[in-house]
Amino acid sequence: MKPLVGIIMGSKSDLSVMKDAADFLEEMQIPFEITVVSAHRTPHRMMQYAEQAADRGIQVIIAGAGGAAHLPGMVASITPLPVIGVPIKSSNSIDGWDSILSILQMPNGIPVATVALNAAKNAGILAAKIIALHHPDTYQRIQSFKKELTQKVLETVKDFDNLEYHYQVK
Repeated sequence: MKPLVGIIMGSKSDLSVMKDAADFLEEMQIPFEITVVSAHRTPHRMMQYAEQAADRGIQVIIAGAGGAAHLPGMVASITPLPVIGVPIKSSNSIDGWDSILSILQMPNGIPVATVALNAAKNAGILAAKIIALHHPDTYQRIQSFKKELTQKVLETVKDFDNLEYHYQVK
């Protein structure tokens, strides 16, 4: 199948974080592509990627970047597709805040959905939810995933039942 989600990152070192998005999309059986596209070191490649993604069938782009983190915003300025930014705490980062603010503080008209620092899995989940709008099988898998999350939490509630102070639903 043709990829529906594009996962891009500023450098190979970002893969350790961005792999979480790929793993979730794989779990949801959503085809994706993954590559390096640097806003600063390969600007022409970035432009080409952003301009051609929709024509190739990509429906959502997840863009991870550290430091100045211009990749998500620059891609969003070019493509009509939704872009999910993943701020990455990199070796040259100011504790990750530079990446967070670079992705979060987009000007009106160029939105980028921004997840938490290093939260590529959340980007994968959000991308899957967007894909699910037009893919019933993905919708059902997302529903199952959410039920599993609920069940995991409810199982931990049992651990609190024997404590002296706990809340009981009436």
